[in-house]
Amino acid sequence: MEAGAAAGTEPAGEAEAEEAVVAEALRLLRIEPSAAGDPSAGRAGDAAEPCSRNALRKRRRWLRVLAARRGKRRQERQRRRARRAAADGDGDGPRPALGCGPAGPGPPCPRRGRVSAALATERLLEARAAGPRLCVDLGVGASMSEKESGRLASQIRRLYGANRRAARPFWLCLTEFAAGTPIYEQCFRMNDGFAGYLMDTTPESYLDLFPLEAIVYLTPDSENVLEDIDPSKVYVLGGLVDESIHKQLTLRRAREQRLRTARLPIREFMVRAPNSRNYHSETLAINQVFDILSTYYETRSWPAALRAGVSSGKGYVLPDTADQVQTPQSATAAQGNALFRGEELHRQEAPA
Repeated sequence: MEAGAAAGTEPAGEAEAEEAVVAEALRLLRIEPSAAGDPSAGRAGDAAEPCSRNALRKRRRWLRVLAARRGKRRQERQRRRARRAAADGDGDGPRPALGCGPAGPGPPCPRRGRVSAALATERLLEARAAGPRLCVDLGVGASMSEKESGRLASQIRRLYGANRRAARPFWLCLTEFAAGTPIYEQCFRMNDGFAGYLMDTTPESYLDLFPLEAIVYLTPDSENVLEDIDPSKVYVLGGLVDESIHKQLTLRRAREQRLRTARLPIREFMVRAPNSRNYHSETLAINQVFDILSTYYETRSWPAALRAGVSSGKGYVLPDTADQVQTPQSATAAQGNALFRGEELHRQEAPA
């Protein structure tokens, strides 16, 4: 009786829709309609009715969760499409992969990001086979502190990242990289995925790995200037940080081992910039030295390479930028003169 009155008060269309939703939910939940509210079920039906309503409520909640998840997936797909479209729009247009050009049908083009990773791996393996090679001599910094070892590990991470992005990379090698040393522990602690780096790590010395005539030890104290990069050579950098550098330490080490030495042509292509501390240094971090070597190997231009690796804080600038450098004292004086001229002009314009 009450059910008939309720059905009479609400529109017929809404009642039918509600009954259809309930029936579908009960079917999905595998609940018999008689157990959900059949009058012939008696007291058993009355006890089962609240359960069917709870199940229906859970079903609706679960449908809302599914709809939200589908919406998130749809938005993520749209964002990925937008990023790919923006990446393909850079430069002169998308670069088709091998077999995807107008010459004929081919396999579907892989995604741009995956091509870059595969291409970087291919270039690194080519450098491993044909050179050039760059070794970081970690035996020279055995007395470094834990803080200095951490800074060196960070420089190694930046060096590897720059080498992986380079169009013409070097093959990297960490020599005298022994387990239990501070630099060994810091490299694995600070660098995620260090074990998967595409480079050689060995506790041996470079003297045991390469012939002496192929080794060139790069040190800022050398009298020889590095004029070009030879793929058949092995270039060695001393694994030190700024706080650990002692005068001519790497030069003495190379001379004791009877190795050829060379320095970057900083003095030949750059000039000393005036500064308040009168500080000029050719000592660079290993990642800065690599930036110079990598840029020169790609461009064959020492000015461009030195611009990429030598920071203004070292006190050296290229001749074309020397006039743009001004010391803090001259800048302060210029600001003071400008303020003085402004005050004089203000007094002249003020009414008597």
